[in-house]
Amino acid sequence: MRGANHSAVTEFILIGFSTFPRLQLMFFLLFLLMYLFTLLGNLLIMATIWSERSLHTPMYLFLCALSISEILYTLAIIPRMLADLLSAHRSIALVACASQMFFSFTFGFTHSFLLTVMGYDRYVAICHPLRYNVLMSPRGCACLVAWSWVGGSVMGMVVTTAIFNLVFCGPNEIHHFACHVPPLLKLACGSNVPAVAKGVGLVCITALLGCFLLILLSYAFIVSTILRIPSAEGRHKAFSTCASHLTVVVVHYGFASVIYLKPKGPQSLEGDTLMGITYTVLTPFLSPIIFSLRNKELKTAIKKTFLSKLYPEKI
Repeated sequence: MRGANHSAVTEFILIGFSTFPRLQLMFFLLFLLMYLFTLLGNLLIMATIWSERSLHTPMYLFLCALSISEILYTLAIIPRMLADLLSAHRSIALVACASQMFFSFTFGFTHSFLLTVMGYDRYVAICHPLRYNVLMSPRGCACLVAWSWVGGSVMGMVVTTAIFNLVFCGPNEIHHFACHVPPLLKLACGSNVPAVAKGVGLVCITALLGCFLLILLSYAFIVSTILRIPSAEGRHKAFSTCASHLTVVVVHYGFASVIYLKPKGPQSLEGDTLMGITYTVLTPFLSPIIFSLRNKELKTAIKKTFLSKLYPEKI
């Protein structure tokens, strides 16, 4: 990161929640509870899949990888955010800021790629059931998961390298609660800033839209196949296997579009902070709830694996 060596700025100050001085304790308690629930929910999903042999299938392998990416994504941002809510000293070193950006983009885009892979898995299961075991072999599934992580890492490296090769001349106040791209671009100086901003925006939007379009294409074929199933029960059973994934996709890309596709113009610090919270805290919080409640197999397995040990007479 050559630009960082010639920068007059050696640390930044995160002022995302400074406009809510009276609400910071309430935000801390609320976000802490949501974060703990996110961690416990994803760990519960992973433990259930690990212990229940009937869930040792490609779909649940991908769900397990998705839970890992979600835990790591929140770990890259939320603990620091919680500490800042209780602290008057909100500075973050340049290297720490770059690390946070790298890991948040890596795990965030890995999450998007895994959602795309899960859409492909549902497409193969419903549209080509006889070829499912061949197309979704253990080796093939492992490769899809590995490439999702590689793709996320490449995205994280590209974005972070582009941003931190810029020169930051001051001021050093980031109008956000994390090291996010738009507020950092406002602190950079040099003739190449507009080009870097357009390049990073184009890369991120292309990756997100590419994943979203592939998921839409998968579901177009899935819906076409489901509509040809003669019985209503068969159609309902086929669609129920996709319901949780489709709901998470809508939530994930709905909030992502708010962040990356919002129109240019003057934005208030309060508005940017609250919009960032929807994607950073709310989306990971909702994901394990959706998968646990909307997926019948997983819900049954959780009851069998854990609730039966606590309340054996009720199961």
